[in-house]
Amino acid sequence: MNLATPTQKSTLHTLNFLADTPQLMQAEIARTDISLHEVMIWKKGTVVKFEKIVGSTIDIMIGDRLIARGEVVIVNDRYAVRLSEVTHPDEKPDASWT
Repeated sequence: MNLATPTQKSTLHTLNFLADTPQLMQAEIARTDISLHEVMIWKKGTVVKFEKIVGSTIDIMIGDRLIARGEVVIVNDRYAVRLSEVTHPDEKPDASWT
């Protein structure tokens, strides 16, 4: 049973050509402010600390739009993101790092 209204059907049909358009997805683990001086003295093995703790929720972005939140997981020895929330289009990324 398809519950789409006629308006939704026509919109989906009109925009269907966009379905295969590549998009850059970013999973932002953390941000921090750091001085250029600190960056200039980095060397191999330098550790950069962030405020987030392991298991914290991360923001998933497409372009500059927040589309979801989730958590980092390991799948077959690779990083992946398990979505825990699909966000509202007007919602902004967590700006607590500033």
